[in-house]
Amino acid sequence: MEAPSLKFQKTIRHDKLLKVIIFLLINLSVCSLSHPQGELPYMTSDVKEVAGKSFDYIVVGGGTAGCPLAATLSEKFSVLLVERGGSPYGNPLVLDKRLYGFSLIQTDEFTSVAQDFTSTDGVSNYRGRVLGGSSAINAGFYSRASEDFVNKAGWDNELVKDSYTWVESKIVSTPELTPWQTALEFGLLEAGILPYNGFSLEHIEGTKISGSIFDIWGIRHTSANLLKAANPKNIVVLLNATVKNIIFHSNGNANETTVHGIRFIKSDGSTDQTYEAYLNQPKNYTSCGDVILSAGALGSPQILLLSGIGPLKHLTNFNISHVLSLKGVGKRMIDNPSIAVFLDTDPQYRQPESPQVAGIAKHFKFIIEGGIVPTSFNVTRTRISAKIAFPVSEGELKLNSTDPRRNPSVKFNYLADERDLEACADMVRLLERVAKSQSVAFFLGVKHQNNLMNSTDERRQFCKKNVRTYSHYHGGCTVGSVVDNDYKVYGVKRLRVVDFSTFLESPGTNPMATLLMLGRYQGIKILRERGDISSSFSTQQNP
Repeated sequence: MEAPSLKFQKTIRHDKLLKVIIFLLINLSVCSLSHPQGELPYMTSDVKEVAGKSFDYIVVGGGTAGCPLAATLSEKFSVLLVERGGSPYGNPLVLDKRLYGFSLIQTDEFTSVAQDFTSTDGVSNYRGRVLGGSSAINAGFYSRASEDFVNKAGWDNELVKDSYTWVESKIVSTPELTPWQTALEFGLLEAGILPYNGFSLEHIEGTKISGSIFDIWGIRHTSANLLKAANPKNIVVLLNATVKNIIFHSNGNANETTVHGIRFIKSDGSTDQTYEAYLNQPKNYTSCGDVILSAGALGSPQILLLSGIGPLKHLTNFNISHVLSLKGVGKRMIDNPSIAVFLDTDPQYRQPESPQVAGIAKHFKFIIEGGIVPTSFNVTRTRISAKIAFPVSEGELKLNSTDPRRNPSVKFNYLADERDLEACADMVRLLERVAKSQSVAFFLGVKHQNNLMNSTDERRQFCKKNVRTYSHYHGGCTVGSVVDNDYKVYGVKRLRVVDFSTFLESPGTNPMATLLMLGRYQGIKILRERGDISSSFSTQQNP
């Protein structure tokens, strides 16, 4: 038997060697990942360059929806895009597919590209903190929402399709399946997730290969790349600046609340040192621009609360001056309960892999995917995950602090509703069938097994103990409660919210594609409202 000390020394050497390899890989990648092809707009982290200036539109949050929105509005108007994180370019942890998942391993409170948070349910989660938002840290899986979802949202079908196509022409690729993804594909079919649909960008029942924002060279194309379609003369991107609150204009009318601009801080600075940027003041309201919150399902409701918009009692606890009672701010927070099965009995290091194949089952009720994810710098795990696409349980978001850089408190109430718990038990049964399929067993080099859980009660208990997340959380500024169908905040002029916080439910599939589309879609809608483009405006321009 090998001496424990010798075994420990070998482990340490292996760990150091792998870290050296990863370090070299990162540094070799930097040159090729510095900038995307094409012209990006002017970017700065110098808050003094922006402080005191006025713009037609101010977009808060350079994430999945914020970047295409800002790019579209810049075609006709001056735009300030404010992002609390830095640039993704030159960062291989964001852009290099070979390092997929590593950005989630080491996080910190104020500077990492992924900011972790744990809901009061005790489930770990993440949010993006970099230009590109969560499209810079996610698995890159691109799939459109279903037609039923689009119709339910009341969106214009043709404009939705055009907006999807605009995004896809710039950042979406067709993936080539790896051996693991091929094994999973057959495992899904063995489990009865039919029909087989091959490659499709549509959200359709069965087993399919979807699009990816990783290209054939393994480079990630985030929403930040859509800024190449912006008018560079009309847009400024302010990085590493965190919006503290919204500034309201006082005109002596107590019944009218109008937005004047934003107040922000340096993301690595003091909360006491604030700066301001303003909206241009037009001659009449029909020619007004807006502050548009695209800070995500945690960030947008948090900014509204910090600005005095929300439940009076909660704001009073933080000595925040009350501006408007909107009881829906922070309400209807929903996350899709997920269950993951790790298949490695003896964890080792395989190349990380993002999901490329999905099983859409039980009338769109369950979504199953699989990947290889790093759990440390020298260990990866092969896993299959499933999520409930349309959970019923709802939670709430509240402030933790008046520091806008700190995560708010959020409770999702996973599986609190009996219907969700019952659905999860059913989902686990399906997940077991995939995990125990002969195709998956063959890939792993293990004997096909049938040691499944025997009872619904066992599966229910398994769900309660092992519930996880796909990080597809949404709500907090929902349509009909906080914003109207044009995404304008009720009771406030010149303020909108355009991001995942406005959704009443998830698109079912990965929401990234729909949020990318929504940014473009709402940008075109606003331009049409302003009368600056005709209803026949083509979203195919700027290829």
